[in-house]
Amino acid sequence: MTDMKSYWISAMLLTILTQPALAQPAPARTQQRYLAGNGVDLRAFIPTPPEPGTWLDRRDRETFLTGRAPADSPRWQQAINDVDEAVPAMLADFSKATGRTLTPGAYPALARLLLTMRPDAAAAVNAVKPLYARPRPFLRDDGPVCEDKQQLSHSYDYPSGHTSWGTSVGLVLAELFPERGDAILQRARDYGNSRVICGAHSVSAVEAGRQAAAAIVAGLHGSPRFRKDLEAARSEVSRAR
Repeated sequence: MTDMKSYWISAMLLTILTQPALAQPAPARTQQRYLAGNGVDLRAFIPTPPEPGTWLDRRDRETFLTGRAPADSPRWQQAINDVDEAVPAMLADFSKATGRTLTPGAYPALARLLLTMRPDAAAAVNAVKPLYARPRPFLRDDGPVCEDKQQLSHSYDYPSGHTSWGTSVGLVLAELFPERGDAILQRARDYGNSRVICGAHSVSAVEAGRQAAAAIVAGLHGSPRFRKDLEAARSEVSRAR
């Protein structure tokens, strides 16, 4: 087992063992989500953002100014592609890593699983962003961004919601396609890195987004409905082999 796979499995196990009651199943009437309320209190799992002037803060600013791919490069174009976080786009993004052509039509149980867990990931992140209120990188320093700056400026930098979602998807897919786990987790990592390259998030926000994902997916495993849908997706994947 590789270091990357071991890291994520260890992170999820630690989350489950240390905070077993953070995420509770949603009431039966809340069919569009697996978890109630904010689902997982991420304050228990991610550090506070770097204070201004610290070396981590300086790293974030220097990366935004000098450490990103040029705006006309293939990696910049990938960052633009990775902006779309809708379920069909996520399935397409992870198709190569899984070795399958993933579409909602071909894998409806998997698409339903991701569609239902998406608002749980968003709720957890959106609950803590205002508490930290860290400005996005382009609001502190001038530089190109691969999305509309005005739209992005309405929300905060830390933690990265795109990264938490992309990593959550990667962790779930790695469970369903264990033989492709390394490639899947690498694609999830690249998805998070796209947010730094895009200029939408700092390195620290992306790192926190990855930690948030481990907590979110561990919390989702506490939901019987999630586990049932996960097994349905697993059966679907097995039938399609």
